Amino acid sequence: MKNDLESKLPDAVMQAAPGALRRAAGRARDLARQTGTKLVIVRNGVLMEVDPDDVELDREEDAIDE
Repeated sequence: MKNDLESKLPDAVMQAAPGALRRAAGRARDLARQTGTKLVIVRNGVLMEVDPDDVELDREEDAIDE
């Protein structure tokens, strides 16, 4: 599977952006767990509130990593 989060730009800042987005998503998920709140995401074009421990989030993350 093609990695959609891979920057095609030569700029070093842009090369670092996908990793920064992943770290921010992980921190948001951790914060949602700590505060007992839901994550707001877009899945298949639909805005949703999901539990931060939703196994589907793990599957989506794994699919991006492949």
